Amino acid sequence: MSRTKVVVAMSGGVDSSVAAALLLREGYEVIGCFMRLGSAEAREEAECDIKLHGDGEPGGRGGSIGAPRDAARCASRLAAPTRTSLPQAPRSHKQGCCSVNDAADARLVAAHLGIPFYAVNFERDFGRVMDYFVSEYNAGRTPNPCVRCNDWLKFGRLHALAKDLGAEFVASGHYARVVRGDGSGMTPRSGVGGDAAAALPAAGRARLLRGIDHGKDQSYVLFGTPRERLSEMLLPIGAMTKARVRALASELGLPVSEKPDSQEICFVPDQDYAGFIDRRSPHDLRPGDILDEDGRTIGTHDGHQRFTIGQRRGVPVALGRPVHVIAKDPVANTITVGARERLLRRGCTAAQSNWLIDPPADFIRCTAKVRSTAEPAPARVRAITPDTIEVVFDAPIESVAPGQAVVCYRDDEVIGGGWIEAAT
Repeated sequence: MSRTKVVVAMSGGVDSSVAAALLLREGYEVIGCFMRLGSAEAREEAECDIKLHGDGEPGGRGGSIGAPRDAARCASRLAAPTRTSLPQAPRSHKQGCCSVNDAADARLVAAHLGIPFYAVNFERDFGRVMDYFVSEYNAGRTPNPCVRCNDWLKFGRLHALAKDLGAEFVASGHYARVVRGDGSGMTPRSGVGGDAAAALPAAGRARLLRGIDHGKDQSYVLFGTPRERLSEMLLPIGAMTKARVRALASELGLPVSEKPDSQEICFVPDQDYAGFIDRRSPHDLRPGDILDEDGRTIGTHDGHQRFTIGQRRGVPVALGRPVHVIAKDPVANTITVGARERLLRRGCTAAQSNWLIDPPADFIRCTAKVRSTAEPAPARVRAITPDTIEVVFDAPIESVAPGQAVVCYRDDEVIGGGWIEAAT
């Protein structure tokens, strides 16, 4: 009897590695896939890359993909594909998620698990994410490239590739859950219980929920997943804590069990956002004025892109009291600073909305957050137009920054969200 095939987005980290191992244990036919997005480091040899031809869409017009490669053969220069012979992966100096070392780690894990492995060249597609990052900062907004990467690549382009490989699902190591039917839980494919049982699909409408470990919850960065695509997603570790994932990785002998978590935007490994913007659009960072709350010039800056709404550290003025960036004007090239209480906002409007329930024309109760690390706050939300939503918080919250996402929840369920256009 043929097994259900799933493509796992393997980043070379512990979370996606455990996700692949759990699915394999539950009886799925697992294919590992590393998205090669480009790196400032030296290129790794690409003998295991999938080659995309024609218009770049796998299986599209004139498109084709390379034949599956055996992970053990691809990783043979690293170690033999056995549980006992694999050392811990070497620590990378870069804590992103798409470096040369990450690709090697993903390949090493695939060899350990004995699953097919691809490295897929998405560099051209990822250029769209970097262009978005730069253009948003230049427009005075605060971008979130991780959400866009998930929308456009991990659960966008990668789904198209999975279809070409005959896979029914795409899986990742996100701390979030996909549940179906009445929400009573998931059904293990093989009838075997354990850690993966709560993360595998049962029949019924798919819903996106927060991860059990709220301290690691990543449902915020998945809000843009199209509603119809949820039924094709598997999130095997969403019902586990980070501590349990680490422990399981060690129990399974995975060579990345001690690897540190990614903590940076992968294409800005030194966290110098302004430097990255300056290299890609060198004429857009220009000196400008720093204004106080009354509009008076009190200093100068080296480019409004160097500042985000709510920022306190690094503001080059000394007023004898703490000040935060409370506004930016990219046209006038000014930033305005003021007291922390000036950051408080009661709501926002957001465009490019994505609903995972039927859009409500009238306000409904929810909780909402405007940063991935924040706890959802009590609020109301409604759809103003098919593309635009309005969120009103019960009490004012800080740093509602245009360009960031506002994501709405009903209990633990993600019901929708959008990209903030204006704070109110």
